[in-house]
Amino acid sequence: MSMTLRSNRSTLTQFLIEERRRFPSASGDFNALILDVALACKGIARAVAYGELAGVMGNHAAADGGSVNVQGETQKTLDVLSNDVFMQRTEWAGNLAGMASEEMDLPYQIPAQYPRGNYLIVFDPLDGSSNIDVNVSVGSIFSILRAPKDVMESGRDVVEADFLQPGAQQVAAGYALYGPTTMLVLTVGDGVNGFTLDPNLGEFMLTHPKLSIPEDTHEFAINASNARFWEAPVKRYVDECLAGKTGTRGKDFNMRWIASMVAEAHRILMRGGVFMYPRDTKDTSKPGRLRLLYEANPVGMIMEQAGGRASTGEIPMLTVQPTGLHQRIGFVFGSKNEVERIERYHREPVNVELANPLFAERSLFRD
Repeated sequence: MSMTLRSNRSTLTQFLIEERRRFPSASGDFNALILDVALACKGIARAVAYGELAGVMGNHAAADGGSVNVQGETQKTLDVLSNDVFMQRTEWAGNLAGMASEEMDLPYQIPAQYPRGNYLIVFDPLDGSSNIDVNVSVGSIFSILRAPKDVMESGRDVVEADFLQPGAQQVAAGYALYGPTTMLVLTVGDGVNGFTLDPNLGEFMLTHPKLSIPEDTHEFAINASNARFWEAPVKRYVDECLAGKTGTRGKDFNMRWIASMVAEAHRILMRGGVFMYPRDTKDTSKPGRLRLLYEANPVGMIMEQAGGRASTGEIPMLTVQPTGLHQRIGFVFGSKNEVERIERYHREPVNVELANPLFAERSLFRD
């Protein structure tokens, strides 16, 4: 099959240079950091593509017997490999003061042989890795912050508190999606742009400029197996969607659930929708399932920059003051009008009898 590839697309490097021209005093360190992250994503994409051929599938078995990360989750071999790639590709260039990851308990210090820079990066090196063995799309998520002033001036080691910045203070955020094509989706605070990896050139090319999320949608994503643990506002919202045209919403909805948040976010960015992993009563010791700093905040910034909305279900996600490096939180994002409806239901909770048979209680003695 012959393919005609457009040659007039901008590369990621060209895009970043054009963005930098808007800020003549910029040093170029930020662009260099984004390009290092892009290179890390290329390396991870290659490892994911080889899969079992490279012997990197299955659970990680560390030499000390440790195969569970700080979250208490079983680490996949690719989780560890992806984390190492992120560190190795970004630690050396003098752009970072430190980094933090889902796979590391404490902040990672830049090795002494390398200069330190003005930025911090937090990342989930391989989101959705629980599905990697069944060949579902996975990805990497990252957030870039400015290092506190005293870190930049003194060069001291970073501590956990340095990373505890609200999402509104992010300098940039993005994710890489490792699917049928490898894509890098990026915001530097001026909209959202999507880049597709050209396997012939080895370059990310701008293919999806100025992405925008429709304000309305007919798709929602939620793990319905947790329905018995949902709070009343979430039950109300889902039940109304399932009622379709005959219900109060007056239209039919489709339900989606991939169990890979990067893939869910990408679908919503491409065609709209709403994703819900709300706070529930399944484990009251955890105020949510997803991590604030390296999942909710970067995806939240992308959604907001694309005209969508990101929320805890009650308040805007990017206003939340973090209290811990691996803090969990409820997360709702996507088409603006749907997320605002869910927030409104939380402000005005009602007792709802679920009439839809999917969630109804069954009893021989029910009236």
